[in-house]
Amino acid sequence: MEKLNITTNRLILRNLKITDLENFHIYRSNPEICRYQGFDIMNLAEAEKFIEEQKDKLFGKAGEWVQYGIENKSSGKIIGDAAIKLQENNPRIAEIGITISHLEQQKGYAKEIFTGILEFLFDTKNLHRVVETVDAENTASIHLLKSMNFRQEGYFIDNIFFKGKWGSEYQYAMLNREWKETIRERDL
Repeated sequence: MEKLNITTNRLILRNLKITDLENFHIYRSNPEICRYQGFDIMNLAEAEKFIEEQKDKLFGKAGEWVQYGIENKSSGKIIGDAAIKLQENNPRIAEIGITISHLEQQKGYAKEIFTGILEFLFDTKNLHRVVETVDAENTASIHLLKSMNFRQEGYFIDNIFFKGKWGSEYQYAMLNREWKETIRERDL
């Protein structure tokens, strides 16, 4: 296992720190940000407890979600967070979740950090596959996945009772070889 630090042009993906609390709480307490997420609105104490639980976690333990802060290099403040989990039964398969603050959306940050994470998982760690499960109503995430050349593999109708109602989900995936093809196409 290792401490994770991924750097892109504008962002750094790194362990959460207690100094992130104020900015973390701003978006984690917003109902719109939490709408499609597996977490609920957090009060300040819950946000602090969450950061304390995550701040020292290392990358690479199969079956465990690890939440990282997405830091804006120019401001030094977090603008969101990303979670990575390696499958428990097959650690060459990962799942990623990304949350960008409502104050920082529509700036290309989600795609930038997602690309950095995929480069790390596919190019550095040589993972075989990344899967994403997304709420069928989460059009922003669906658009992001399609723009990254993820392939839709499934549509699960009313498969999850989530935040008081039945919801449907899509499953998207990308294989390492598809990532390499995407990179070749981008470089042409």
